[in-house]
Amino acid sequence: QVQLVESGGGLVQAGDSLRLSCAASGRTFSEYAMGWFHQAPGKERECVAAISQSGGSTYYPDSVKGRFTISRDNAKNTVYLQMNSLKPEDTAVYYCAATTRTTTLTALALRYDYWGQGTQVTVSS
Repeated sequence: QVQLVESGGGLVQAGDSLRLSCAASGRTFSEYAMGWFHQAPGKERECVAAISQSGGSTYYPDSVKGRFTISRDNAKNTVYLQMNSLKPEDTAVYYCAATTRTTTLTALALRYDYWGQGTQVTVSS
């Protein structure tokens, strides 16, 4: 098992940046592909970034491509989400997730086994 704790959320203005962190503990972090998801009220949980076990492969949906960057430091058991040029539509609870059910990465929430508690990101216009 792995335990995940997100941090770094907050209230910012449109155009600002935030960096989210997700610290993992438990089983060997480098065995997990990781993902960042967000969920706004009344909407489904959506992947905004995913990264493979080594960090060599990443995924972004078009809505955040060029603005968000996922990275990981396996020595520190941490995955990051750098969010630039934030927009009001980025407002949501952000969750990190971990899975061993892929050899690369996945954007499908159903394939993730472990989730953090979430951190709120609010972008004002």
